[in-house]
Amino acid sequence: MIDRTPRAFVFDAYGTLFDVHSVGALAEELAPGQGPILSQIWRGKQLQYTWLQSLMMPAQARDDFEQVTAKALDYALSQLTVPLGKGDRARLVDAYRHLAPFSDALDALAALAPRPRWILSNGTLAMLEPLVRESPLAPHIDGILSVDAAGVYKPSPRIYQLAVDALHCAPGEIAFVSANGWDAGGAKAFGFMTIWINRLGEPTERHAPEPDFIVGSLSHIAALG
Repeated sequence: MIDRTPRAFVFDAYGTLFDVHSVGALAEELAPGQGPILSQIWRGKQLQYTWLQSLMMPAQARDDFEQVTAKALDYALSQLTVPLGKGDRARLVDAYRHLAPFSDALDALAALAPRPRWILSNGTLAMLEPLVRESPLAPHIDGILSVDAAGVYKPSPRIYQLAVDALHCAPGEIAFVSANGWDAGGAKAFGFMTIWINRLGEPTERHAPEPDFIVGSLSHIAALG
């Protein structure tokens, strides 16, 4: 159980509330037999590019997350030698505006009311706002924060500070929820109370303090307190 009741909950979007690999169905349609591996390579390179771009600033200007997503897709297509026209490539990039929420997300968010439930994401607002608006999660999301407001990517402390400033809470009063172990580690180092949604039973990351709680599903959050 949580020793102190959080005043607010902040969620990562991609991979936590929304399934990034729900693009796999479209990827399989456009690249038969290679949809799942295309999705995996794409996501891995997408994250890698955010970290590299943060480290390379200011020598190289930072691409926003939509640009990063498109470049990561190009890498994945090249690695798999998948010939894709501009129109189909654009359909895949646009799929990030229509990701499926995880099945446990709606009830988990609803159970945390009336405490604020915000999103803090690498995505641009132009990507995140339609994603949330068109999903059943919309009534249970009270605000959306994009890393663009800080000009860097997670896990920079400047990103987590956005939530502190928006919610007017101390870091320890905010429960940060992510299914990305590296993100949960960064948030814990910043000072958030952290909940890692470890759906795949992965080992804990070694680059930062361990999360306060490790659970297998979003549905377990409410029971923590």
